[in-house]
Amino acid sequence: MTLLILEWLGEQGVNAMIRMDAERLADNAPAWTFAASGGPLKHGMRADGRTVQQCMSAALAQLRDAGLSVPF
Repeated sequence: MTLLILEWLGEQGVNAMIRMDAERLADNAPAWTFAASGGPLKHGMRADGRTVQQCMSAALAQLRDAGLSVPF
């Protein structure tokens, strides 16, 4: 699902990425990061999570708060 969301965001003119940081994982910190900017987003955004699901859940909430209704 995450790749579909990234593709949809790109179609909306939003630059987006998801990343996993092995050093943060080893430190037992939230290792997953989602970042997006551009297009209809007035400001860049970032969401972190311990799992990809937590990360993307936080990211989707922020995107919806910014006015982007992601259809997934």
